[in-house]
Amino acid sequence: MSQTDTAVTGTASPERRRWNATDLGLIAVFAAMVAASALVAAIPVGALGVPITLQTLAVMLTGLALGPGRAFAAVALYTVLGLAGLPIFSSGRSGLGILAGPSAGYIIAFPLAAAAVGWLSAVIIRRTLKYRGVLLFAAATVTSIVVVHALGVVGMMINAKLDFSKAFLADLPFYPGDIIKNVLAVTVALALHKAFPDLLVRRVRPVGQQSSIQQ
Repeated sequence: MSQTDTAVTGTASPERRRWNATDLGLIAVFAAMVAASALVAAIPVGALGVPITLQTLAVMLTGLALGPGRAFAAVALYTVLGLAGLPIFSSGRSGLGILAGPSAGYIIAFPLAAAAVGWLSAVIIRRTLKYRGVLLFAAATVTSIVVVHALGVVGMMINAKLDFSKAFLADLPFYPGDIIKNVLAVTVALALHKAFPDLLVRRVRPVGQQSSIQQ
C-alpha cells in the first residue's frame, strides 16, 4: 500500500533501529569507561572479600545513558574482552578463570543489568518529566537488587559452595555503596540527557523528508 498520504501529512516515522557510527562510538566509549572504572582501587568486603568497585556505577550509568541495546553491547564488549584476557576486571584480573570464582555472578550480571536499567530508563525518559531523577534512581536500585545482587548471591552459592543465608550475608555489605553509586550515576545521567536530549530518545525525521516514498 502506498504511503503517499503519510508523506504528505508529515507523520513521524518510527524511531530508527539501526546503529550508526555515533552509536558504535558510544558503545566503545562506554565500554572503555567501564574498563577504566576497574582501575580504581577496590575495597574487599564480605566473608569472601569480594571487592567493592566503581564498575557497578559505570554499568548503571551506561544503561541510564544509552538505553537497553547499546548499553548491553557496551558492557558485553567489556565483559568479553575481560574474559578473553585483558586485565580490565577489578584488581586487574582477567580470563575465563573469573567464572570459577566467587565474583562470577556479578560479572555475568553486568551486561544484563545494563540492559535492564537501560530499558527502564528509556521508558522513564520518554514518558515523564516529573520526578525523573527519583524514578531513575528507583530503576537503578531495583536493577541492582534483582539482577546484580541476585546473580552475585547465586554465583557465591555455586562457586564458593555457600548456602543462601551465608551468601546473602556476604553480599549485604555492597548495598550501602550501591545506593551511593546509583545516586551518582543518576546525577551524571540527568546531566547528560539535559546536555544531549537525543542521547537516549532521539528525534525522528518525518516521512515527508525522506528521499523516496515506499510502496
